[in-house]
Amino acid sequence: MFALGCTAWAQKIPVVERTLPNGFKLLLVERHDEPRVAGGWVAHVGSANERPGITGIAHLFEHMMFKGTPTLGTKDAARDLAIIAEQEKLRDGMRAEEAKMRAALRRGDVEDITRPEARTERYRELEEQFKKLVEEQRGLLVKNEFDRIYTTAGATKMNAFTTEDMTGYFIEVPSNKLELWCWMESERLLRPVFREFYAERDVVFEERRMRTESTPTGKFNEQFNAMFWDAHPYHWPVIGWPSDIPAITKRQADDFYSLYYQPQNITLLLVGDFKPADAEAMVARYFGRIPKGSQPTPEVTTLEIQSVAEKRYNAEAETNPQVDAMWRTVAFGHKDSYALEVLEQLLNGRTGRLYKGLVLGRQVATDAGAFHMAKKWAGFFDLSAEVRDGKTLEDVEKALYEELERIAKEPIPAEELQKVKNNFAAAEYRRLTSTFGILYQLIQAEGLGDWSEINNAGAKFQAVTAEDVQRVVLKYFTKENRAVARYTRKPGSGGSEEDPDLAGLSNEQKPMVRQFIGRIREMKDAAQLKGMLTGMQAQAAGGDPKRQQVQKILLRRIEARIAELAKKP
Repeated sequence: MFALGCTAWAQKIPVVERTLPNGFKLLLVERHDEPRVAGGWVAHVGSANERPGITGIAHLFEHMMFKGTPTLGTKDAARDLAIIAEQEKLRDGMRAEEAKMRAALRRGDVEDITRPEARTERYRELEEQFKKLVEEQRGLLVKNEFDRIYTTAGATKMNAFTTEDMTGYFIEVPSNKLELWCWMESERLLRPVFREFYAERDVVFEERRMRTESTPTGKFNEQFNAMFWDAHPYHWPVIGWPSDIPAITKRQADDFYSLYYQPQNITLLLVGDFKPADAEAMVARYFGRIPKGSQPTPEVTTLEIQSVAEKRYNAEAETNPQVDAMWRTVAFGHKDSYALEVLEQLLNGRTGRLYKGLVLGRQVATDAGAFHMAKKWAGFFDLSAEVRDGKTLEDVEKALYEELERIAKEPIPAEELQKVKNNFAAAEYRRLTSTFGILYQLIQAEGLGDWSEINNAGAKFQAVTAEDVQRVVLKYFTKENRAVARYTRKPGSGGSEEDPDLAGLSNEQKPMVRQFIGRIREMKDAAQLKGMLTGMQAQAAGGDPKRQQVQKILLRRIEARIAELAKKP
């Protein structure tokens, strides 16, 4: 079989790395294919940097960083800041009452402190005063001014994301608007105003309800993840626990910002039509205004403990019967991560061993898939399959393990291994086709710990041997290192008809896609949808084969929702 590895993966993305005097790392990629610049920055903080009591705060900051500055987002900066200070005084009193309400809950005097009847009389008084300040502030706000300025200047793809390990921000601007990017992005880091903090906190809580609590398997996936990790802060969800989100204070947010949004904890990235020396000077002029942080940013030091027994999770859900088995593996950049990624590709897809073995061969499943995720501090490998009518969970689970045993015991044909390597090499080549795609890859790799991995990983994938794959199977896929979730259909749910678009997805992908589709249906802002569309198109251009089918489905649904909104008067 023809091997692509000798040419495609050898191409390097020419990254220039600099460090500003105040600690910012700067990555520059000169690219003159079009008169555009993709700009972004990654704060090296995610949900893993949180603690119980403030889970979800990293994601909350993703929202707050779009709220503006003293000159962006308000008609009266002085009164705006005064209102925020008055709101905080009222919130201090409301928090004191919330402590009394939690004590009443512990005594059994109330059943649910989120119900209006559980609130104390003093809380209601303070809440009314707070609402009046909110209304006054709304009259001062210039809504979405940050987005409007960029859009008027011809910018596209503005968005952000939060994971366990990072918070990334990105946009694409015309090359003659690079200075605007430098001013806008440095301003929101230098002089952020966290206006509408508590209203935005409520928005995040509603986002949690949509993503997790209103989907067929969202709550189960969250609990299974919490069971999977024993000690590591990956234990809690990025969106945060439901009791933590409404309890986060602005004072806690200010402290979190000062600790994790210091220049020395942020990497700036520019890809596109510029001269590196000129861009570096411009970035230094604007971002150099931001003082260096005064305290070191703490690392995540809690390591996962070694598992000594298999974990099993049995659930009844409004979904088809399925098995989801997960093993703990390794962190991003670990020497074994490359063999594990190759293993994923050997197992995955319509030509992979799981589909051939479980769907076409034994005919015990309607779909099956594999997924490996190497995060910054640790990783996991997931095998999943949906049970075919007339077959059992036991049949499917046994078949999953048999496919692993085959790989561990039988030689992997050279042609099969080379096909996987060719796929990796082709993906390495496709990544060079999009300016925005290069930026997004750099953000991801830098956020996980090392941007140079995008240039170095290709050779490491090509160096993986059949023996390496067998070795990692034997090392990590033990019973003691395993957690298994088994889903049966909830009585009375009847099992809704499968969305035809989802038929080719893996069992792991389907819940995620259903959640996203549900979110798209509820969105009413066409501009926001268009921004999401362009961002996703850029990600698709990055060329990750295992996500392309998911991306195509979501792109179709976003386009359909935009068209639907356009028809409404």
